[in-house]
Amino acid sequence: METIARLHIDTFELTLRDIKQVDPKLLHALSVSVGWPHRDSDWQMLLELGQGLAAVDEIGRVVGTVMWLRYGADFALICMLITLPRLQEQGAGSWLMEKAHELNKGAVFGLNATREAKRLYRSLGYGYEQKILRCQGEATPEAALSAKVEGLVRPAAASDHESLLRLDLAATGHDRSIAYQALLPVSRGQVLVRNDEIVAFSLCRPFGRGHVIGPVIAASEDDAIAVSRAHVETHAGSFLRADTPASNTVFTNFLVGSGMQIYDSATSMGLGRAPFKPLASAGPRRITLASQAIG
Repeated sequence: METIARLHIDTFELTLRDIKQVDPKLLHALSVSVGWPHRDSDWQMLLELGQGLAAVDEIGRVVGTVMWLRYGADFALICMLITLPRLQEQGAGSWLMEKAHELNKGAVFGLNATREAKRLYRSLGYGYEQKILRCQGEATPEAALSAKVEGLVRPAAASDHESLLRLDLAATGHDRSIAYQALLPVSRGQVLVRNDEIVAFSLCRPFGRGHVIGPVIAASEDDAIAVSRAHVETHAGSFLRADTPASNTVFTNFLVGSGMQIYDSATSMGLGRAPFKPLASAGPRRITLASQAIG
């Protein structure tokens, strides 16, 4: 396999390779070793969506990774920055990030930082911070009650896909159709129709320990709850997760009331500008992320 770069750390020599040339089982083993919940299928989706690098030691073990997803010509979402603990204080994370930046020159960068990695990203110039709450637990739909909203909530159909992409573009400012090509075939969706127009939607798919609700795109938290409630009911008694900006207090209360307690937090960060920004202040916005890796 082609060697992209090398880094000497103490007695280690790390070889940097195209992540798609590495056995996916080794990538999964790395994420498991640091406590990340990604399944083999979650890794496979990311490998189909994006590009990346893997740091491999002299005996072929994967000891670090970084990936990026390109949304449009000028935006790169960094994800899956993982290094073994013994290498985290020796510059491996910075090395991987620097290589990712070099391979995406001219792009604006965004990412969702774990608490442990936030200091590293700040040192690289990332700012524009937004707190993201990771809510998860056993779904309890009997507690997931809220006021009805105007309009009709129904399952999403294939004919709705253009409307979903239009709402997502308005909510994020990016053309993420490449992500939806991977998300839609493995997700069940709900849409809210008002005046013959889809104004909100949610997707739910297998992920990690169970299922994840995301993305949810809506102009209001009430609309977001309306399109998310069916997923809670469908997965009653099983593990469910959603990642939502902390500013969504009403929606967060809905999640907590539905059995998904606040388990952890991440920070959405940008280099150059805020990574996700609605096209209109009163229009659709991200209520939940597709995942921390996909945004």
